[in-house]
Amino acid sequence: MKIPKGIEGDYIETKTPSLFFDVKGILHPSDRKICYLRFVPDENGDRVKDGLKYKKVYDLEERELLIQKKYPQYHFYFPEYDMNLQSVKNEEIKRIYSPRRYLNLLRNKDNLTKFEKRSLDLCDLLNSEGSIPEGQIGITGSPMIGLNLKKSDIDLIIYGTKVCRDLQPHLESLFKKTNFFRHYTLKEYEKHYKWRVGGSDISFDQFMRTEKRKLHQGKFYGVDFFIRYIKSPYDWKGTFYQYKFKNLGRISLIGKILDIDDGLFTPCSYKVNCEKIITSDFGSYKNYSNLNEVFSYRGRFCEQARVGERFLINGKLEEVHHEGVTHYRVILTHQKLDKMILMT
Repeated sequence: MKIPKGIEGDYIETKTPSLFFDVKGILHPSDRKICYLRFVPDENGDRVKDGLKYKKVYDLEERELLIQKKYPQYHFYFPEYDMNLQSVKNEEIKRIYSPRRYLNLLRNKDNLTKFEKRSLDLCDLLNSEGSIPEGQIGITGSPMIGLNLKKSDIDLIIYGTKVCRDLQPHLESLFKKTNFFRHYTLKEYEKHYKWRVGGSDISFDQFMRTEKRKLHQGKFYGVDFFIRYIKSPYDWKGTFYQYKFKNLGRISLIGKILDIDDGLFTPCSYKVNCEKIITSDFGSYKNYSNLNEVFSYRGRFCEQARVGERFLINGKLEEVHHEGVTHYRVILTHQKLDKMILMT
């Protein structure tokens, strides 16, 4: 399976100034990559690469503010998406970092650090348990670009629709039969809660209803790990230019989950039946019979739902046009405002 460069999980380094962006999604314009600022030069930064200090920027609002104030050349209005997005033009890209290539570099490296050894061990474990083909697993995140700390997490990418789905029962088995591959403790979930939904009005109880059953995160020999799943290229459903989106404002609704086939992947998607619109920016409580999808590029919403469950969903309503068909979806992007809470 041939996997293109410059997709979810890859990182981009710019020429001048030397910034690092993490690529978002799998469909991109021909002249640039949609990606979000992650590491910036900072004299007070706690990470060093090539003699230059960097700091990590996690909060999406802080990333957006930095781009607008200091690096506006990476801020672009996409008419297809009806919104401004961060992006880097092809001619401004110095290097694209690949998780698959980084894994191969570690396999051929002498004198691995403890963290590198743990990362390789986790890849080997998943390879053996899940029969993942060569070239369909990689290691991403700050270690891939040489900006990690000793306390960094292990961030894995697994490629291939069937491979990702087939791995799930093996992960369930690993969690049950080992003590070195485990779920978070309650205290660790509390820390995870602050990181994932800090600043929102989501309670810890609401957070835990779905978070405790997820299989793509946990601890491996005491190190945090997170797995992202990418569908096979032949399942990507068209090109960037075949989609048109229209922003209709914010919406809050109650919906019943009908299908979770794409809830595992990044980006994730759920088919939903809109039972009740609570509030909306478009004024009236119009019943959109084809409001049938919840969508997100954010890993916090992966594995969020199961078929038949009912959720309170807050996000941005979009009108989607693709190959002559129109439907409506709720897209979840905002750290503090967007939510997908399982109803009891």
